Amino acid sequence: MPKIDLGDFSVATLLFAVLFGLVGLAAFRYGRKNGEPRQLFLGIALMAYGYFVTNAWISLGIGAVLTLLLFFPA
Repeated sequence: MPKIDLGDFSVATLLFAVLFGLVGLAAFRYGRKNGEPRQLFLGIALMAYGYFVTNAWISLGIGAVLTLLLFFPA
């Protein structure tokens, strides 16, 4: 069985990216449907940051902070 090269990304980092990407997709759709730009932009940020972060702990931290920002008023 051939080994897949993930580059600098670990399996945990990819799982966090998928998890927070799904949360971001839900926030994006909610923001677009209800005309709320804060949720829209936080959803985009949640979907996009996983492409740039290679450390699992940093990925978890960024995703958690962005997700918490969805629930606290500005």
